Amino acid sequence: MLATEVQEIAHRTRLPIHAGSADALTLARLSRKGPLAIFTASALDAQRLFDEIRFFDPTLRVYFFPDWETLPYDQFSPHQDLVSERLATLYELSRGAFDVLVIPVTTALYRLAPAAYLAAYTFFLKTGDKLDLDALREQCATAGYQHVTQVLSAGEFSIRGGLIDLFPMGSPLPYRIDLFDDEIESIRTFDVDSQRSIYPVKELRLLPAREFSLSAEGIARFRQQFRDTFEGDPSKSTIYKDISQGIATPGIEYYLPLFFESTASIFDYLPAATTLCFHHEIGSAIAGFLSDADSRYRLLRGDRERPLLPPEALFLDGDSFYRAAKPHKRLELPAPQTGSNEPTPTQKLPAIAVDRRASNPLANLNAFLDSFPGRVLILAESLGRRETMAQFFAEHGLRLALLESWQDFSTTHAQHMLGVGPLTNGFIHRDEAFAVITESELYAIQV
Repeated sequence: MLATEVQEIAHRTRLPIHAGSADALTLARLSRKGPLAIFTASALDAQRLFDEIRFFDPTLRVYFFPDWETLPYDQFSPHQDLVSERLATLYELSRGAFDVLVIPVTTALYRLAPAAYLAAYTFFLKTGDKLDLDALREQCATAGYQHVTQVLSAGEFSIRGGLIDLFPMGSPLPYRIDLFDDEIESIRTFDVDSQRSIYPVKELRLLPAREFSLSAEGIARFRQQFRDTFEGDPSKSTIYKDISQGIATPGIEYYLPLFFESTASIFDYLPAATTLCFHHEIGSAIAGFLSDADSRYRLLRGDRERPLLPPEALFLDGDSFYRAAKPHKRLELPAPQTGSNEPTPTQKLPAIAVDRRASNPLANLNAFLDSFPGRVLILAESLGRRETMAQFFAEHGLRLALLESWQDFSTTHAQHMLGVGPLTNGFIHRDEAFAVITESELYAIQV
């Protein structure tokens, strides 16, 4: 770690401003000191950091906690793949099995199911185990899995004699279990399109299918708390009637607190040793989100068939968020500011765009390469683009060493190199005397 970055993580440390994608490089390095949770002001920054941190250090266990991608109080539910990714991430966080968590701060405001819920409805199956089919069927139903004739998506299962197909939440592929009498003989992944087995595994993990339970206990708690919370005859509410019959009606996620005695927040899943990073202006993002949620609540709350929980029951307010964050060490990474004179370890690249109409399209790039004293890495967005760019550069007299990874850049002694990476914007790292150029700078576009 360099003097102009940060030498020691204090309880609250302000990092210097970073240009381009240099913030992802710094955060990847900081995560080696211990688990790091990054709260971003925008979902776009969260997705960018998730991709770029993994590029800079593929050995890190990096998780992205996605939003439901619905507006507060929407009357439709999030896609099952999003729920699957959220549950898988929460499970890994609860075990402390992560190095970096990236989460938009507005997503972090949502109240969550307590960790005990995941622990109670997560179970494992291993080859050689004895398996009671009736008990498995009951477990799957209790965990919210849907029994189907053919498994196609996460949260489904099928039992056909001694053959069981399961698509666990948080898994990229479904599993096929072969039984010999009542013993698990084999577990194999399979393709949902061809239904053909792919490769064997020794164990599978079954997470709950939803972020709330539609078990008899969960339904009873929902009914009781619904009656305690809302005035009037509950039987006139479609939400109450659907849940009473075990139907997860669209938009039920915005009634999640009614399924539990108490809810949790993302901070309840983070180990005490986790360092938090507040990326850019999260305060304004929190205020904007809460204002929008309150406006939607006041606009939609008049429907007697669908009474709404107030925003404070569903989301953390700003004070609650910062209070929950207070026990953790904190890093603050400010957004770049135009005209700032603050000394920084990185800076923006000069104008180096390719001009295909000029007699020498690479004039700007060649001028930079000739004047810059350090090493330079140019990144294409894909292998195909790398080959196209290498050919184009060679036609104009510029030959670059080809690299496969960021780690190669650290060990290769070539002056100018061409690789593949997901970086959004390049930068110059003055302290370490290297520069990274992306297609955004070369072609004056946002890739």
